[in-house]
Amino acid sequence: MTSIYEAIRKDHDHHRALLDTIAGTSGDSDARRDAWDSFYKDVKSHAAAEEEEFYSALMKETWGQDAARHSVHEHAEMDEILEELNEMDMSSPGWLTRFKTLKHDYEHHMDEEENEVFTRARKVVGEEENDAYGKRFRDRKKREMGLIEKKKQDHLED
Repeated sequence: MTSIYEAIRKDHDHHRALLDTIAGTSGDSDARRDAWDSFYKDVKSHAAAEEEEFYSALMKETWGQDAARHSVHEHAEMDEILEELNEMDMSSPGWLTRFKTLKHDYEHHMDEEENEVFTRARKVVGEEENDAYGKRFRDRKKREMGLIEKKKQDHLED
């Protein structure tokens, strides 16, 4: 089984790799578009699952509320940038500038989660529950990914 911490960290590692891939591309190329599409869908589904299955547990403790609220606030800020980038022309200099902001902010967010939030969370999500939380996180992420795919398909049909 995979613990909640391993599941989130695995996603973060994947996201870091995609960020680096995107940063290494230029213009509206197939490589940039493919990496962006993968990143966009995975981060959106990851954030939703994380909020529902991980941060909700932290909210049960007074001391965990600030950490969870801070992380959820960062998710909202990054979601705005994701949507903005999704609508922009990938070949424009503005796209790359905005992407660099997202990359910086998201890398900071992932580091903060792994180095600070996880430490606090272990007091709420004990070792005996790690795998159950991990499974719920992965299941929720899969459902969220399906919703993103459906929304994209519906948008294409309009």
